[in-house]
Amino acid sequence: NTKTKAGAPKVAKGSPREEMTHEPAHECPECGDESFSKLGEDVTEVLDYVPAHFKILRHVRPKHSCRKCETIRQAELPSMPITKGKAASGLLAHIIISKYTDHLPLYRQSEIYARQNIHISRSTMAGWMRQVDDLIVPLSEALAADVLSSNKLHGDDTTVPVLTPGLGKTKTGRLWVYDRGYCGDSQPAALYRYSPDRKGIHPQEHLESYKGTLQADGYAGYNDLYKANKLSGEIKVIEAACWAHVRRKFYEDHENTKSQYSHEILKRIGLLYDVEREIKGRPPDERNALREEKSLLIIDELKVYFDDIQGNVSGKSPLAGAIRYALKRWSALQTFVHDGTVEIDNNIAERAMRPIALRRKNYLFAGSDRGGEVTATFYSLLETCKLNNINSQEYLADVLNRIAIIQ
Repeated sequence: NTKTKAGAPKVAKGSPREEMTHEPAHECPECGDESFSKLGEDVTEVLDYVPAHFKILRHVRPKHSCRKCETIRQAELPSMPITKGKAASGLLAHIIISKYTDHLPLYRQSEIYARQNIHISRSTMAGWMRQVDDLIVPLSEALAADVLSSNKLHGDDTTVPVLTPGLGKTKTGRLWVYDRGYCGDSQPAALYRYSPDRKGIHPQEHLESYKGTLQADGYAGYNDLYKANKLSGEIKVIEAACWAHVRRKFYEDHENTKSQYSHEILKRIGLLYDVEREIKGRPPDERNALREEKSLLIIDELKVYFDDIQGNVSGKSPLAGAIRYALKRWSALQTFVHDGTVEIDNNIAERAMRPIALRRKNYLFAGSDRGGEVTATFYSLLETCKLNNINSQEYLADVLNRIAIIQ
């Protein structure tokens, strides 16, 4: 086995190459004459990737000498996504998507490429990804501004093991998602953020400029977002609770106890979801009208049922705990009824977290807090591509090509 050190990628001599010749201007920049003799050429090779195979792009820049005044001219080397890097945009996009969409850690990618006689070390790829992250900061900030301008968001978070520098141990970081999902005329988009812990200050900082409805689980760290401003009395963020979380508690109780009470509650919650199936895909005003006509009555009757059975249920039972969980959020559980852009549950955010769960099965940990931030940036772009049915490989390669042109 060949041990590959950090640095330029090593490729086999017989690797296919595609040559692009960049001729200088036809006129001498000094005297304007058009007669030149070729002195030689400079060749710069960068490694690119197209689906199913690698190729080497040869940037050939002939040198010409003016026969009249001997002025030498040569085309400038085209700008690359990574300055002095040996990776073209297609390869960079492929590495990023393989890691964050296909859940292939960099060391596995390195092993896969080695089978094609392309030797790129894990550390080299990690360096490339950090540089790409720096390049796409303006795009990431524009996406964040767009997402936070929405009138409603779905929020969720999950754990990310992160290596503690110098200790050889891992700590538990968090990845947060704010996904606007179905939102009237706006295109779907998702924004991910990383934090080194789960303190409530993080979602408060993430959503500092946000005004609208937030649909999330019962995590207490969101509570300060829902409070009125002490000076103005304004409530910037309206809470929308999740009926899926409520249903899950009664489902677990019924699975364990076969309680008739939990069975009846599940049937009534099911009626709410029947309404949601009926209004799926309709405009917000129609969704709002039908919910107020049908869903509100179901919710009112469910509240009466809770009041009727509480006296017959042990206060220490899981069923009583599930009822208390629902009643504590009763007002927030009705937010969706009066806003046609709000969903009945937070499943949109939970789906946005599934790639993170898959990643945990393939990765041991993120290398650092900085690595967690890079992860959040790439997930934001790639998940938004997926939500809009955009080919993420083509999109990211195109973005990096455009960045290279304007650098």
